Amino acid sequence: MKLVRFGPAGAERPGIVDVGGRVRDLSGIVSDIDAAVLGPDGLNRIAAVDPASLPLVDEDVRFGPPVANTRQFLAIGLNFSDHAAESNLPVPAEPILFTKGVSCIQGCTDDVRKPRGSTKMDWEVELAIVIGTRARYVEKDKALDHVAGYMICDDLSERNFQNERGGSWDKGKGCETFGPLGPWLVTRDEVGDVQNLGMWLDVNGERMQTGNSATMIFDCATIVSYVSQFIVLQPGDVITTGTPPGVGMGMNPQRFLKEGDVIELGIEKLGVQRHKVIAWDAA
Repeated sequence: MKLVRFGPAGAERPGIVDVGGRVRDLSGIVSDIDAAVLGPDGLNRIAAVDPASLPLVDEDVRFGPPVANTRQFLAIGLNFSDHAAESNLPVPAEPILFTKGVSCIQGCTDDVRKPRGSTKMDWEVELAIVIGTRARYVEKDKALDHVAGYMICDDLSERNFQNERGGSWDKGKGCETFGPLGPWLVTRDEVGDVQNLGMWLDVNGERMQTGNSATMIFDCATIVSYVSQFIVLQPGDVITTGTPPGVGMGMNPQRFLKEGDVIELGIEKLGVQRHKVIAWDAA
């Protein structure tokens, strides 16, 4: 299934994409796409409904983040060896874990804001995991049983804040609008082999990133298992899993986002995002 949340920011309603690619209103079946429906019972209840029986949604509706009330937005850094190389950093022996503020989560076509004082705003197309059931000290071979599905994340970053201001990476990763998610939450059964999905990102129509989830250093099962050794994962938590090469920081000369730039990105089976970069103080 492809599950969505549609409508104005802060007033989104749950939906499902039918076989014709049209959005249907699920609000008569569930109140939202959140922790209450991300486990097997909730997803099975939705799957039992014929989408054709549900009301159609206007085609030009806004898509919000596909999951409501995310409690934890976690991230894995340097998870592609060629991205580690372009960053002049060694391939990590264990997953590099950091957090993105949940306040940065937004929809897949919402504008992204260049933070005040930003000089090195960068892009990263990433595959995000959505947790469906509580995960605590899970083994790798059982880890994906705790996953509801997957979606796209643009792990926007301010490299000056991240790398040159001291402390952890978090301050360059959780700025306002730095966590676009969606358009859809695609359930695990529909994605199939999550470790073989093409990934791409363009800036102003120019291809910057091309990759595949097959080249992750740590695969999704390893990531969920690893993180669960340190943090109890709850339904609705999101883990974004790293980016392939082609980020602005890794270019020579380096290249960063400016106001007016348009970012487009996609992952096979998971849809496409599009954002315009605007000023931090824009209305």
